Amino acid sequence: MDLIAVIAILSGLFLAIALAEPLAARLRLPVPVILVGLGMAIGAGAAWFWRTDVTDALNPVALAILSLPISSDVFIYVLLPILLFQVSLTLNLRRLMDDWVPVLSLAVIAVFAATLVIAAALMPFAELPLLACLLLGAIVSTTDPSAVVGIFRATPAPQRLARIVEGESLLNDAAAIALFSVFLSALVLRETQPEPLSVLMQLPWVIGAGAAVGWVLARAAMWAMAAMNPWPLAQLSVSFALPFATFLIVDQMLAASGVVAAVVAGMTVNFLAPGRLAPPALSFLREAWNLMSYWAGGLIFVLAALLVPSALEQAGAQDFLLVAVVVVAAFAARAMILWGLLPLLTWARLSPRVEGPYRIAILWGGLRGAVTLALALAVTENPAIPFDIKRQVGIVATGFVLFTLLVQGTTLRLLIGWLGLDRLSPLDRALSDQVVAVALQDVRETVAETVRSFDLTPAIIRDEAKRFGERLNRAVDKADEAQDILDKDRVTLGLVAMAGHERDLVLDAFRDGFISDRTAERMLTDADRLIEATRTAGRGGYRGQARRALRRGRMLGLAEWAHSRFRLTAGLQSLIADRFEFLVAHQQMLRFLITFTEKRILRIHGKRVAALLADLLRWRMEEAGREMEGLRIQFPGYAEEVERRLIRRLALRQEEVEYDQLTQDGLIGPELRLSLQQRIAEERAKLATRPKLDLAVQRVDILRGFVLFAALDEASLKQLSRRMKAVYASPGDVLVRKEALPDRVWFVARGAVEAEIAGTRHLLGQGEMFGHLSVLQKRPRRATVRALSHTMLLTLQEQEFVALMAQVPDLAAAVKASAEKRGVIVDLPAPSGPKAARHLMERLREGLRQTD
Repeated sequence: MDLIAVIAILSGLFLAIALAEPLAARLRLPVPVILVGLGMAIGAGAAWFWRTDVTDALNPVALAILSLPISSDVFIYVLLPILLFQVSLTLNLRRLMDDWVPVLSLAVIAVFAATLVIAAALMPFAELPLLACLLLGAIVSTTDPSAVVGIFRATPAPQRLARIVEGESLLNDAAAIALFSVFLSALVLRETQPEPLSVLMQLPWVIGAGAAVGWVLARAAMWAMAAMNPWPLAQLSVSFALPFATFLIVDQMLAASGVVAAVVAGMTVNFLAPGRLAPPALSFLREAWNLMSYWAGGLIFVLAALLVPSALEQAGAQDFLLVAVVVVAAFAARAMILWGLLPLLTWARLSPRVEGPYRIAILWGGLRGAVTLALALAVTENPAIPFDIKRQVGIVATGFVLFTLLVQGTTLRLLIGWLGLDRLSPLDRALSDQVVAVALQDVRETVAETVRSFDLTPAIIRDEAKRFGERLNRAVDKADEAQDILDKDRVTLGLVAMAGHERDLVLDAFRDGFISDRTAERMLTDADRLIEATRTAGRGGYRGQARRALRRGRMLGLAEWAHSRFRLTAGLQSLIADRFEFLVAHQQMLRFLITFTEKRILRIHGKRVAALLADLLRWRMEEAGREMEGLRIQFPGYAEEVERRLIRRLALRQEEVEYDQLTQDGLIGPELRLSLQQRIAEERAKLATRPKLDLAVQRVDILRGFVLFAALDEASLKQLSRRMKAVYASPGDVLVRKEALPDRVWFVARGAVEAEIAGTRHLLGQGEMFGHLSVLQKRPRRATVRALSHTMLLTLQEQEFVALMAQVPDLAAAVKASAEKRGVIVDLPAPSGPKAARHLMERLREGLRQTD
């Protein structure tokens, strides 16, 4: 086909897409329905002009439209990856996880159920073999992402309902296309009976391989995009290549689901991008993908609709009967899942409850579109399929798609309104009235200050002020009528707003270079979990999640064990640096949140709720402060260096803002601005390198502070530091239990511990030791020792302790004094060497036995 003609037709199609949106707004219909109508009109008009004898003037245009190279590959490999990636890029993944059970049930189990039910319903009416009926069932079981997303995002549906349906539409294509591939292969090979086991055995590979490759490639793409933060167009180019490359590699090379791969890739970018890309770059990326999705979605509907007139041209009464059978069977299969399986999952506590009105809307919202037509087109294009099967599949699939779009799609808005799903809850209505009243008060103050600087007619100012005052009074009266919001609900709403603002603060801190991408990623995840926990369990959920966010984490504990056991420091240094940065940034965010609560929350929810939220924030600050103090005890001096670097990052950001403002004011030129920017970039690169945490040097510094080891030279201190193991304890941790067998001696390096002996409590602080008498006596522990604060301790095994006493007179004297304090009088020399050490050990044990 002539390239010029293709470009001309595509230009016309883009104009049709542009006209669809305003036309849909005027007619109050979803945009996909208008696009389908336009596509069918264009296709029918082209066919009529080509065949009519009335005029030949438009024959070249009609022929060009009818000859467009529209194949199943255009939909599956060109347009579908764009839509899948964009939808998965904009989903709220953490909210979707709340409904993962109903989403997967609708996406996978419903596909199998629909395929079997539709095939069983067709067998008595259609002159098709069982394989063809199963093939047709698999084709019409796909809930099309382009149709569903287009309809639900243009409909005033609740967010949870939209999430469930959109998530299902993204994930169920994998199962449907897997079934379609197996049944199509069987038909091509002229198999008379399908092998259900082969279908089930292929699904794990189809879905698992697609998900794994999509995740790996998306992680690699995110690494490349994070390295391109100064170049947003380069980042967009990488993201644009990702879904196509992922789709093709998985589909063509691995024979797995390219749909799953593209969806997982989009979700991975969606999850990681806020913590890896600068907020302006992320906003640009999403806006660009929204535009590409707008074009791809429009082209999918218009191009698919162009094929409808020719597909239905040979349809007869029997074909429309089959369409009706498929419609009834599809609704029955979907209803079985919604009213049969989902209540069972809710009863088993595997899924949140999906309310009745939601289920009705989901039942009616199971739309089909381009994916169904593309699969049917793949059948009609296959020369190995018998003609009767191709004809029947093409007509029934096309008729079913038209029913879902033109009947269900046009009435979905009315159904949602009839079910009351487009109306705010009483709580939200009452809250919105108060928000409006508070906002209008702020607007009046701002406008009054601004108008004073304008040279306007005083009479007009007074008239407009009076009119606005009347509106404000009406809003205040309406808000006063809605004072029935419980404090419990206000607290929950305030906490959700506070957690949302915390997320915004994290993004601002990352944009300003105050925190690294790893810290930003973790804090964003914590903020999202905080929102979900609050929505689910209110204030208790908020406190629980806030406490979990401060936990040290398994990786840090594993790194500490690896360092203590194998002297591996690299992982521990990185994790400790991350935790320092996280705690410092966390404390700063909480301070900003207190200001937010005192200014914004107070005006909407009142003093009592604002005071309660402020108390929660202060509690979080205390918890974070205790964790920070624990790190300061373990790693003295390192926290201060991290704080200094964070302050320097903030200063660089403010310096950059000042230079930007001076450039906008024309006080400095672009050349000077570029030079200053390069200097800031160099300084920022230096600060990106974390300060080195030398754990060995710190251990020697700690030992040097012990009075017991003051007489040791540098070489002996280093040797001793290698023998000792560090133990970090939080307040309340039990270090030694009564009646436990002794195996080592403990030295308190930082913090304090409490020893409980026969109901008496003894406080031990920095520089003191315990457990040595039990080691020397070879008897079970007589005391239970707990940490009173964040504490760092050093431990030494029994043999090494005895050898150390032989070398360190001060330590031997301390042991003697401790024994005498218990009523044991011994005269210990200051020996050296192994023999003297053994002699000392024997004398100590002999003296200590006298107290038994």
